[in-house]
Amino acid sequence: MASREFLKILSSARLGDVLAQQKLAEAYLTGAYKTPIQPANALIWLEKSYFSVTNQELKDKQTSSNSTTEILTQIARIPLAQTFQSPAFGFGWTSFWQLAHTKAETQLHLAAKWQLANLLINPDHQEIQAQLMEFLKGKNISSSLEAIAGLDLKGLQKIAKQFLQELAETDSPFTSAAKELLIKLQPKNAALSSLWISWLDDKNEEALLQAAELGLTMARLTLGLRLAQLDGGDTKSNASLKKAAYWLELAAKDGDRDAWYALGEIYRRPQFSGYSAAESDRCFDRAADLGHAEAQLRKGANLWRKREKSDEKVRGLQASYWVWQAHQQGIAEAKELLGKILESCPDPQKNDWHELALQAEQAINHHVEHQLDEDWLLLCHRIVIANQFHFSKAELLLCEVGQLQHEHCVVVDIRWELPKILPRLIQIETIQQRRALLAAGKVFASSDLEIEGNLRQRRYRFDRVTHWLTTTFAKANKHQTNTELA
Repeated sequence: MASREFLKILSSARLGDVLAQQKLAEAYLTGAYKTPIQPANALIWLEKSYFSVTNQELKDKQTSSNSTTEILTQIARIPLAQTFQSPAFGFGWTSFWQLAHTKAETQLHLAAKWQLANLLINPDHQEIQAQLMEFLKGKNISSSLEAIAGLDLKGLQKIAKQFLQELAETDSPFTSAAKELLIKLQPKNAALSSLWISWLDDKNEEALLQAAELGLTMARLTLGLRLAQLDGGDTKSNASLKKAAYWLELAAKDGDRDAWYALGEIYRRPQFSGYSAAESDRCFDRAADLGHAEAQLRKGANLWRKREKSDEKVRGLQASYWVWQAHQQGIAEAKELLGKILESCPDPQKNDWHELALQAEQAINHHVEHQLDEDWLLLCHRIVIANQFHFSKAELLLCEVGQLQHEHCVVVDIRWELPKILPRLIQIETIQQRRALLAAGKVFASSDLEIEGNLRQRRYRFDRVTHWLTTTFAKANKHQTNTELA
């Protein structure tokens, strides 16, 4: 819901207040006043503000010039690609080209070049690039700009590529992004492959460095690991660790999980000047998110140690997930820790509800024949699940079946009715367990759960259902067994 301050500004902006229009655009750019960030809306209000200022017949021309500069400064911060198809896109397009062709090398000039280059040649915006020329022709925008009049998309992209090269060679806030985009645009050419092969075959250090400089992620990772000597070699100096961190950060930006893990190790080194336990944990967490098995074990173990301070509803749930992920990838240490966090009951034949669960399964399979009421059918599913995961009677009756299953375990939490009974985490280990959860989940999802009633009603129904199951199926099962033996 919009704040009062925002509504006040919006009202003034609609009445033509230039300052209010700029404030409104700033709110849409930054999210101030709890406003959703919407670059397209920001551009619309900046267009209104810009033309209001330029059309005013102001006596003080310097004041007008200053106001225009302030608006252009705001425009330069707008991500142009996110405003495509907006009513004000044409204004933004024209403004950025005009700023890009100013002679003074200001931040506005550089920002405009970056926005145009990013829009026109970034592979992430191919869909916009395919529609751009038709859109501009329909609005008759390109022809109004002398610098690009008559150019097709390839011509515009050629200019944008020049902008990108200029930005990569200058020292500005856009240099790093420009270099990354240039690397992204590089083809996987034979030269890069030959450099990597030269390193693999001949251990050519110069070839490895060149491949890393040209943006080969594996080369950056290899160079970083060699500089850090994380393979158990001698402890490196701070200078070497700094260089290692530089190359590993570049590899990490490319999404390499091993690079993130290595960075976590470096930030834990006492001799590293950038030592930071918090940054180390962040790197390990990022590696875990990308699937690094050792990092997943670290993250899980860390969460398990801090579980008492955690604000999660069921303590240990997050820890169990990451340790389970590591266990799935074959980390031997994860099995022991997982056994401390999750309970295990893979053999339902050893559980207290086994015989009753077999009878409940028969009732479920023939529920139409036996004309089972919906509440009886739900209870039969509860019995089957209770047997698979060795529930107590209270857990059987009260567990919220629809919320039991997580990817790796079931969470049994009945504190809503019995606050003193602590939640339990039980590992899902067999196909039968998953099938039981899936079947029950479908039935409970399509049922009115209020039909189960309160705890007293559930206990009464349990006694009736178990008596019926025993009398109906026990004799039949015994007769079938004797027939098979004979």
